[in-house]
Amino acid sequence: MSTVKKFTCIVCPVGCELVATLTDDGKTVISVEGNSCKRGVTYAVEELTAPKRTLTSTVRIVGADDKLLPVRTSRPIPKSAMFDAMKIIKTVTVKAPVKTGDVLVADFIEPGTSLIATKTVDAL
Repeated sequence: MSTVKKFTCIVCPVGCELVATLTDDGKTVISVEGNSCKRGVTYAVEELTAPKRTLTSTVRIVGADDKLLPVRTSRPIPKSAMFDAMKIIKTVTVKAPVKTGDVLVADFIEPGTSLIATKTVDAL
């Protein structure tokens, strides 16, 4: 017996209602229905087998009027790594000035993924 999962695709504004069928162990997608494009199939497979999210948060900043600097990951990271990522973020303190897009932590959680600034903050 297989498992059926229903959810909404978020890849584009259409928001297709997807129905995915998985193997009994829930580790392999057998089929995806309801998608209006190929991206829906890719999204369904990734979401059900290895979900990822872009993490947004704040880190401490010194030498500026602001006390916190908004940050995000440069690309999605495994959803299962979110708690580990937040533990790292709690230890990060940045010195002003900082520009939007500056890499604050390279190889954050995964090689090739960075923690980047999402706001420009001038020094005092």
